[in-house]
This record gives sequence, C-alpha cells and structure tokens, in this order.
Amino acid sequence: VAEGEPGQGREPFELPRFWDALGQTFQVTSQEATKLSLAFSRPPLPSAEDCRKLSEDVQNAILAVATVYYWLPKGQGTTLRKMVRDATTEVVEGMIQLTDTILNAPVESLSQEQLISTGGVWEACEQVSNLPRGEYNQAAVVSALAACLGVVKDAVEEMEHALVEGQDPYGDIMEDEELGFRGNRDTYWSEADRQLLGSCMGLMKASKACLKKVLAAVKAHGKADSPEQIAQLDDLADISNEISPSVDELAHSMYPPVNPLAVRLNVSICSTASLMNFLHFCRTSHVCTPSEEGWVQFLTGAVDHNMNKVKNFTQDQL
Repeated sequence: VAEGEPGQGREPFELPRFWDALGQTFQVTSQEATKLSLAFSRPPLPSAEDCRKLSEDVQNAILAVATVYYWLPKGQGTTLRKMVRDATTEVVEGMIQLTDTILNAPVESLSQEQLISTGGVWEACEQVSNLPRGEYNQAAVVSALAACLGVVKDAVEEMEHALVEGQDPYGDIMEDEELGFRGNRDTYWSEADRQLLGSCMGLMKASKACLKKVLAAVKAHGKADSPEQIAQLDDLADISNEISPSVDELAHSMYPPVNPLAVRLNVSICSTASLMNFLHFCRTSHVCTPSEEGWVQFLTGAVDHNMNKVKNFTQDQL
C-alpha cells in the first residue's frame, strides 16, 4: 500500500461506490480488531481453530482495505490518492501493531499496550469519515490548502506575539539558577533587527494572504472535469506544501541572535522558490478567473516589495 501504485481499473470508476466500499472495509477492520483484542484479553487462550479463524478474518479485512484503495485510479488526482493511501496505511500499520502487542503480551491480563493498540486501530478506521469526499480531487486539494494555511497562521501569530511582547522574546523563560540573570544581548532584538524583521513579517503575512486567497479560489472555481484541471489542482497542493516549511524556517531565523544573511537566505527561499512559484501556478491555472487576477498581481507586488527591502537591509552583510 505504501509503495504501490493503483492501476487505471477495467471498470468505469464510480466515486460514491468507492467511498461506500472504503467505509465498509474500514468498519469491518475495526470490528475485527475488537474481536481479536477481546479474544486475548483474559485466559483461557482461544483454541487453535479459533486462532485460525481470527487470523483469517483479520487478514481478509486488511486485504479488503488494500483492495479498495487500489480501486482509486491515478486519474482522480495525486492529492486525493495520497490522503486515501495515508489513511489506508495507518489502518494496516495499526493492525500490525495490535497483533505484535498481543503476541508479546502476558496472557494473564489485558495490558495497557493492548488497550492503546486497539484504540489506535479504532481511531485509524474512524479517519475514513474525515477524508474529503467532495468533487473528486477538488475537495482533497481544499483540505491540503487549509492545512497549510493553518500552519502559516500559527507561525504569523506566534511571531507577532513575540514582537509585541517587548525587547526580550525569551522573557517567559525562567532565570537559570547557575548561570544567573540572562543579560546576554543574544536574547534581545536590536532596533536594526526590528527594522529587518518588519519586512520579514510582511512576507509572512503575504504568505498567509496568498494561501487564503488561493484556497477561496479553489473552493469557488476549482474543477476536476478533465485530467488537465486535476493536474493543476495537484500542482497547487504540492507547491502549497512547500510554503509552510519555508515560513517556519524564516520564523526560526528571526529569533535572536539574528543572523542577517540567514534571514536573507530564508526570505529568498520563501519568496522566490515558494510564494512566486505558487502565484505563478495559480495565475496560469483554471482557478484564476479574471475576477481573481487583481489580488494575484497585488500579492506578487507585496512579495517583491518585502524581499527587496530585506535585500537592502542586508546588502552590507555580503
């Protein structure tokens, strides 16, 4: 499941039938996990015949989960397939862990590890209800973009809070008993640092605005009626996955002691490699209707503006 690729399938693919079948196989797997765990929760052990039957039922449930996953053809979009694959893999790995736990647990009583493993399978099987089931790949891409937006929002809020708190972003850290008062300038932002960080914050906010706008555009205009449209949505999801790590790296480099060249490098990665690439793909995709072109142009200018300000602030460091 983790490494294989589903085929195109011989029959016409029907998404509602796929979701029904996937939900049923996950539910059966959850039930088999319960039966297996209860059978080994207290002595006496099941008979050899009962063990054989339990093993067959568990194996059949897992094979059914994998089989339904393989129904999902590549043409439905890589973003959707990845989400379904991750959910399927989690179920299979959960059942493996439960079986290992039972094999290694004492027979006398139900172990805490067995309870946790059983609950892990239940939780993994319940994840099928959280998978995006909208119009083919469009709902999956909306889910992926929303997740990235959440990460970037958190990074922006954390950095805004640190900058507002005052001159010492580590003020909430207790004084070290051995080293004494934290008088090291490396824990403070200088005025020059704050000027540089102002442009960095502008870029982080542009990242948040960019993801928010593209998310709204995909919700409003995203389609999966053709292979080209599906591929465009997948590209947007893939590139958005590069934005949140680049924003995180930029935020980490903004804490004192500030290395201006490290900040400049992270700004360049965030703006050029991530945001500009994202905006370019959005502009050339079907989700960017004429009504969306204005904010694409505005955010492109905002990214350029803040990147150039950082370059000017750090030019003497080169």
